[in-house]
Amino acid sequence: MLGRSKNLIIQLIDFFYFPVFHKLIPVQTFRYAACGGGNALLNLVLFYLSYNYMFTEEIIHLGGITMNRYIAAFVFSLAITFPLGFVMNKFVVFQSSHLKGRVQLFRYALIAALNILFNYLLLHFFAGFCGFWATPSQALTTIILAVVSYFAQNYFTFRSKS
Repeated sequence: MLGRSKNLIIQLIDFFYFPVFHKLIPVQTFRYAACGGGNALLNLVLFYLSYNYMFTEEIIHLGGITMNRYIAAFVFSLAITFPLGFVMNKFVVFQSSHLKGRVQLFRYALIAALNILFNYLLLHFFAGFCGFWATPSQALTTIILAVVSYFAQNYFTFRSKS
């Protein structure tokens, strides 16, 4: 099933790549943008829905952990988009990596942990310190981290021999 899903996703992305973008950017960069953009959009939708409809109190108490509702929304959306992002990067974007899957997962988790830290800090900065609305703050943070992540994933997590 994974193979068929992977091939279907690649065919769909490449359908849009070849008529317009094939002379402008490499296919791997386009696939990263498509997969990452789709995952980022899903993350933003999940963030918006959970922030506005699931976490309605300003302070959220989960077990012994207390957090702002925008951080709770971030954690919720991350729990879904982290594994999806790894699978998409491994099987759709960076297929030529020579590294073992467990090494890729460890490195992906390391980059994700750094992204979580920077996402947390930037979200607190934009929403908490600057007073911007939470959803646009998360969108801006996502754009900043997406650019940095592409280089980290390409040259570190899913590096290839060539």
